[in-house]
Amino acid sequence: MGLCKCPKRKVTNLFCFEHRVNVCEHCLVANHAKCIVQSYLQWLQDSDYNPNCRLCNIPLASRETTRLVCYDLFHWACLNERAAQLPRNTAPAGYQCPSCNGPIFPPTNLAGPVASALREKLATVNWARAGLGLPLIDEVVSPEPEPLNTSDFSDWSSFNASSTPGPEEVDSASAAPAFYSQAPRPPASPGRPEQHTVIHMGNPEPL
Repeated sequence: MGLCKCPKRKVTNLFCFEHRVNVCEHCLVANHAKCIVQSYLQWLQDSDYNPNCRLCNIPLASRETTRLVCYDLFHWACLNERAAQLPRNTAPAGYQCPSCNGPIFPPTNLAGPVASALREKLATVNWARAGLGLPLIDEVVSPEPEPLNTSDFSDWSSFNASSTPGPEEVDSASAAPAFYSQAPRPPASPGRPEQHTVIHMGNPEPL
């Protein structure tokens, strides 16, 4: 047992292996989120510790971590991936700590900063919401928008309005709604130019 150095000055048996100080649960969540923390007796038995995640063997400080109520620490992405691989009908007791086989879900009657932070993190994924008794989140997969093809012409100087449409243009024109389609017009005779109507919107005087 020791006295935590935080302002709460609580008596605790938790010991930070990295900073070698006594810590309470409040400063454990606030200041030692990526540190190996166990009991002081465990520190006396074996002061050598592994600062890597036990699931991926990458240092815990490199990614976001999650601490279980047994105080074992893992990368959140590693723990989430491992738990998501279990069948959907797995009972809450089937989700266990990869290190000590303790429960991943904190007991309902357990209160404290570590349990509260763990529940808040677990509530963000569906496999854990079921174990916490929360409604599932609707996972809507939005289709990726297709890139807009503004033009098939890379050089507008070579654009020819009188060129015959290609097969793709004919298909897109035929797929247009009926109210966009117009009755086909006969081709203009070579000696007579097409007649166009000009509407002038700015000045009341006729052109």
